Amino acid sequence: MTITDPHPFPFSEPDELRIDPRLEQVREKEPLCPVKLPHGEPGWLVTRYEDVKTVLGDPRFSRAEAVRRDEPRTRYHRGLPGNIMEFDPPEHTRLRRVVAKAFTARRVEQLRVRAQEIADRLVDEMIAQGPPADLVSAFALPLPVTVICELLGVPFEDRARFRHWSDALLSTTRFSPEEIDRCADELSRYMAGLVAERRKHPQDDLLGVMVAARDEQDRLTEDELVAMGVGVLVAGHETTASQIPNFVHTLLEHPEELARLRVDLGLVPQAVEELMRFVPLGSASTARYAVEDVELSGGVVHAGEPVVVSTAAANRDTAVFTCPERLDLTRKEAAHVGFGHGPHHCLGAQLARMELQVALSTLLRRLPGLRLAGTEEDLVWKAGSGVRGLEKMLITWEAAA
Repeated sequence: MTITDPHPFPFSEPDELRIDPRLEQVREKEPLCPVKLPHGEPGWLVTRYEDVKTVLGDPRFSRAEAVRRDEPRTRYHRGLPGNIMEFDPPEHTRLRRVVAKAFTARRVEQLRVRAQEIADRLVDEMIAQGPPADLVSAFALPLPVTVICELLGVPFEDRARFRHWSDALLSTTRFSPEEIDRCADELSRYMAGLVAERRKHPQDDLLGVMVAARDEQDRLTEDELVAMGVGVLVAGHETTASQIPNFVHTLLEHPEELARLRVDLGLVPQAVEELMRFVPLGSASTARYAVEDVELSGGVVHAGEPVVVSTAAANRDTAVFTCPERLDLTRKEAAHVGFGHGPHHCLGAQLARMELQVALSTLLRRLPGLRLAGTEEDLVWKAGSGVRGLEKMLITWEAAA
């Protein structure tokens, strides 16, 4: 190993949705930076856009090797055995194909009508109750939770249970290792129970498709089946539920861009892409291990060395984006890497895009004058989690006369 004198990473505690300024310094002056994350062995941190795409997309970097190593990571938990993030192609491709059809652009567009119905119902309830309302509990959480429950085939009434388990799996310091292990076990057994129910009573939801792929086509193991179900459930609601209030908060902090969007809701799809670039969600990717020597900016990563990437830093790379510190809803430049890149590019990216588009357009269309109720000090931010976001965000609007 050539990784010596690593810097503790993350460099600082998350500060709401602000990016640590040291990431910019590292990107400019130390693009291959030795770091020590809270768990696992030391590794390299990569922050430049092209380097990030190389690490995430080049077969010379392996996720499967991380299973055999004490990979650098921000969270204690490494995921259930057999989860899709443990594999490289072609094994990764085999698992991804089992569920990929549920997340195609065509299938997601078919779900848009249902997502819009859910969003409108949630806003109806907010309006009926009157302002102020907690955007997180009243809208941002139930929208993606309802969609993923219906798509996967998970009872919506169990949302409090799997939400707690999800929080534990994504915890950095909020839960103890013992609590995380217990929650992971409970969530695994819960999903195994739903699998057993599908075997007794087959249905055409995504979980039913996965069970059929296991039992009739032998395309995945039982551990892979359960891990896939858990992964879809957790990832299918957590990031979108966090990004809805994150995006609204960011727009409120940029009133000129918000005014532009209110005038032309046709900009919403483009706005979602720019907000995905602009708003940081996590600290570092899951680690990849070099399987041969690879030259990146700043030096050579030797075979056997782990690398983590900061997509937030890559999305602010001045070599790729003009004035990257500025939110510009009309930006037309390189694609962001907010959904990752390469074989492990977010499976549900199209679903997340659609839900975020529906969420923003519905809130802006139906809640005129949407703004914070109270001050910034009244906001409650997540703590001890690998995902940034708000736990409580009170909003108000112009009530109808």
